[in-house]
Amino acid sequence: MHTVLIIDDNDINLTLAKALVQRLGDCQPLTFDRPREALEWCRANEADLVVVDYMMPDMDGLQFIAAFRALPGREDIPILMVTANDQRDIRYEALEGGANDFLNKPIDRVEFSARARNMLALRSSRKFLADRAHHLEVLVEERTAAIREREKELIVRISRAAEFRDPETGAHIQRMAHYSHLIAQTLGLPERDCRLILEAAPMHDVGKIGIPDYILLKPGRLTPEEFEIMKGHARLGYELLTGSGSAVLQAGAQIACSHHEKFDGSGYPGGLVGPAIPLFGRIVAVADVFDALTSERPYKKAWSLDDAAKFLRDGAGKHFDPDCVEAFLRSWEQALAIHQRFRDAEEPVF
Repeated sequence: MHTVLIIDDNDINLTLAKALVQRLGDCQPLTFDRPREALEWCRANEADLVVVDYMMPDMDGLQFIAAFRALPGREDIPILMVTANDQRDIRYEALEGGANDFLNKPIDRVEFSARARNMLALRSSRKFLADRAHHLEVLVEERTAAIREREKELIVRISRAAEFRDPETGAHIQRMAHYSHLIAQTLGLPERDCRLILEAAPMHDVGKIGIPDYILLKPGRLTPEEFEIMKGHARLGYELLTGSGSAVLQAGAQIACSHHEKFDGSGYPGGLVGPAIPLFGRIVAVADVFDALTSERPYKKAWSLDDAAKFLRDGAGKHFDPDCVEAFLRSWEQALAIHQRFRDAEEPVF
């Protein structure tokens, strides 16, 4: 059922126009003899066609059209303006103001029917296209969300593949990812980047997949030669993840290659110094070391939280970016909550 709004200060004209609308079929006429009242109705309701007279006291047709078009979401509703034959200048002004078509006085029934039906058909087509566009938009969002979920699952599985060959646990990748997210938030990074580092940080050690077991699982200290091989996991991780069209995998590649760099240039694989180290790598370096220190492993006992915090403070400006350390310690209560939330026996769920 189409709603047709009729505005005219003359009761006879309103009655005539109402009868013409009723003859159209599938149309509900709504009449107003005061344009300001009609405008108030339009603020909360939507018509499918507006028929408005030009000559009215208080607010003429041109003023009504201008006010109507200024309302949110009323740009595409068709307007049929009723004028006298000799009001050509008014018609030009009305077209510029937002009128779509005109009727001459006295109104001809056949002409009214043809113009009104055409405008209602146009309105229906526009609504159909708008609804179709919205449906497609929702569909794309749903499909995109499904793809993102599959991508997240793949990332967790890739991360776990490295962890299965390492004494570290699945909960480690959860904790350090959430520590990284916390640091990024405290530093004031955009929400998109905060979410990106949360999803990409678990891939920091994915390159360990390519490290031989006799080195990766060795219980004692590595020889210098073995340590050189172990350091290769940073570049291996980068090579595994780089070149992807996924923003998460791109960030993962950057993190894999840079989270062992040190702020003073003594890290690996590139010996980068200070701001030359990608920010995501500097953030993950703090998160990864803190969790490694505070986690118990077969070859070591867990450090106390206070001792680990002191290690970060002492390493600021040398091993770690001072800003990242400061951000982490400034959010100490949230960090403790993350430490308690993810236990070593749990499976990763981001």
